Amino acid sequence: MSNVENRDLFKKCGAFKRHKVAKEYGVYPFFRALDDSEGSRVMIEDKPRIMLGSNNYLGLTHHPEVIAAAQDALHRFGTGCTGSRMLNGTLNLHIQLEEELATFLGKESVLLWSTGFMSNSGAVGSLCTRKDMIFADREDHASLIDGFILSQAKLVRFKHNDMEDLERKLELHKDFTGGKLLAVDGVYSMTGEVAPVDKIVALGKKYGCRILVDEAHAIGTIGPEGRGSVAHFGMTDHVDLVTGTFSKTFASMGGFIGCPQEVKDYLMHNSRQFMYTASFTPSVAATVLTALRIMRTQPELVEQCRANALWMRTELEKMGYNCLESNTAVVPIVIGPVEQLLWFNQRLFEEGVFANPVLPPAVPTNACLVRTSYMATHKREDLQEALDIFEKVGVELGVIGPHKEAMADHWAKMAETVGI
Repeated sequence: MSNVENRDLFKKCGAFKRHKVAKEYGVYPFFRALDDSEGSRVMIEDKPRIMLGSNNYLGLTHHPEVIAAAQDALHRFGTGCTGSRMLNGTLNLHIQLEEELATFLGKESVLLWSTGFMSNSGAVGSLCTRKDMIFADREDHASLIDGFILSQAKLVRFKHNDMEDLERKLELHKDFTGGKLLAVDGVYSMTGEVAPVDKIVALGKKYGCRILVDEAHAIGTIGPEGRGSVAHFGMTDHVDLVTGTFSKTFASMGGFIGCPQEVKDYLMHNSRQFMYTASFTPSVAATVLTALRIMRTQPELVEQCRANALWMRTELEKMGYNCLESNTAVVPIVIGPVEQLLWFNQRLFEEGVFANPVLPPAVPTNACLVRTSYMATHKREDLQEALDIFEKVGVELGVIGPHKEAMADHWAKMAETVGI
């Protein structure tokens, strides 16, 4: 009889307690159900709250033309495609969207994916192999990271937005003879920081890399006509692959990759994530296509989104908040240790603001932050009301104001006691 004790696969599940502790203290911030929404305000637990946690940057989820297009597609094609793009799941709407998006991005072609996450994990996981090497920013999105893992390529990570460190890593591997990919986010989703795409392109080309930029949070928020970070730096003709999602500016779900036609052809016939996944629904395709057309004809929406975010960041910093180096629609607010963040976020929620808490490992243990994001459809009175709440809660919990240092000891003791 064997003396080896079998390890129960579910043991780690029973040992996971952090969420239960947060719930016991009444500060658990996740999976809150929306009862109703008008975009900039939502109804949760029978109370209206200002939505500062959405990626609906241009406010198009409630645009009447977008809703009408989705309804029309629903009546024409039904509720779903019931199959992959390769077989029965390609609609003329998919083809139109690929063509118009390619023109918008300045790319030869576009391939649609059923989720934004898949556009990164599927494309990278298919294009790269164990014979290749990937250079990646340490804060690249999880979808890219999963693509790196799937590819089994050698992964070299460089310090966030640090071009000196990137060049050191590239120089170290200059004699590598396999394929090389340099992958970054155009706008980093938690901090709102913009990647220096022009410098990344220069280094990547110098060392023989193909370059991928994930524009998920950049399209609709920066660049001429909201075309993203690649266009912002004038690098449209120099970046090889542009990926993104339709779950933010484009008011729906799904994703894309802008690429040469030969790359599209390869992915269509070799990527298992693409070949074996049902295509996104007719109403989604119509929603995204209409959102794209609105963005192209109403650039003032992009400017209004930028103006709202800039005004909020300026006012928050005047209060004493640390908003890092963001200059996009995402404005992070550094709070402190986990416990302070959770109580801060809960008090915001109670006062009528919905925002997103960011916890380790996404951020350092003592630099947890609230991620706020802004829409073109936010009214100035909504934002002023939110600012009043931020000032009240910030002073109350010692994030800003005269009692900030005194409250630091309180939160240190709370961390020892609660230990979330």
